[in-house]
Amino acid sequence: MDRTLPLSALQHYLYCPRQCALIHVEKVWAENRFTAEGRLLHLRADSGSAGRRGGVAEDRAVPIRSDRLGLYGVADVVEMRPGPDGREIPYPVEYKRGSPKVEDWDRAQLCAQAMCLEEMLGAVIRDGAIFYGKPRRRERVVFDTPLRSLVEQSCRDMHTMVETAQTPPATHGKRCRGCSLKGACMPKTGQDVERYLLKGLEP
Repeated sequence: MDRTLPLSALQHYLYCPRQCALIHVEKVWAENRFTAEGRLLHLRADSGSAGRRGGVAEDRAVPIRSDRLGLYGVADVVEMRPGPDGREIPYPVEYKRGSPKVEDWDRAQLCAQAMCLEEMLGAVIRDGAIFYGKPRRRERVVFDTPLRSLVEQSCRDMHTMVETAQTPPATHGKRCRGCSLKGACMPKTGQDVERYLLKGLEP
């Protein structure tokens, strides 16, 4: 059985473990303006072909995978930058709607992309960037030990949650406002999806 999960699941898990479980355990999905805008931004980022940016070679929509982390996905852009020894080093660039965040959700997802590329290519990738749609600028991300540890621990916890089919209870907070699954989650009531569906079947 393939135990890999999409890279987006890691971002979902870090944002809200319950959101991740609703999508990857309960198979619930709903789209809102924010998810639609993000999807369109990724489509535009992935639609181009390989080329050069400022003299740096870049590939778009690069399939990536890590058996160690149990992740697979697509890197929006991978630039090949010259390293100190003359060899090219991958530099992943992720496209996101909105603006930079204090929390490490997006940075961890990009770091996971780098760790996938390291496993595939036998390279050491020290940094990358996130391009945010609202300020239309890049944020450099350093893949240091704390960020890598966050990715590894989160992947372990996420896989345990999915494999045991355990959906965390609902909790209400600021993150709920922009969540497309708020209607299914019902964070203010604390009900789980199964209870909600069974209630709808009652005569």
